[in-house]
Amino acid sequence: MSLLRRSEGRAKAEEAAVALGRACEARGWRIATAESCTGGLVAGAITDVAGSSAWFERGFVTYSDAAKREMLGVRAETLAAHGAVSEPVAAEMADGALAASGADLAVAITGIAGPSGATPGKPVGLVCFAWAVRGAGVDVRSFRFDGDRAAVRAAAVETALDGLLRHASMP
Repeated sequence: MSLLRRSEGRAKAEEAAVALGRACEARGWRIATAESCTGGLVAGAITDVAGSSAWFERGFVTYSDAAKREMLGVRAETLAAHGAVSEPVAAEMADGALAASGADLAVAITGIAGPSGATPGKPVGLVCFAWAVRGAGVDVRSFRFDGDRAAVRAAAVETALDGLLRHASMP
């Protein structure tokens, strides 16, 4: 990924995080993140915004299956049946982030950033997301992003922030 494209990606993430902050402050909401393949990049993009402590509760980096189970309560049965990179695991991660925090809205991200890690039916670039609003359920979606590891992770950060903003802006 070129330096220019990285700068553009950071600018988009910053713009989305600022808008997210405004939406959360308007509602009195706090955010939690549960990240695997992004390794804390979403929380980092949020906390790059001055004043984010008013609306960012906490972030969980749960790269291993053990961390997903221990920190977020993802069930071993779900991991065994679907694998870590799956919509059911993303949903349990998001629910777990809400349960383990005082947040009103959470995002969970689990995927295969590459260059290795692909399995049959789960290619490099597959990323599963879940956005959970306290008391309102979970929205789960999967995307396939092109590019190298940095490009997949950058696209995942943008998608996570866009989804958070969408949910924080809903009536």
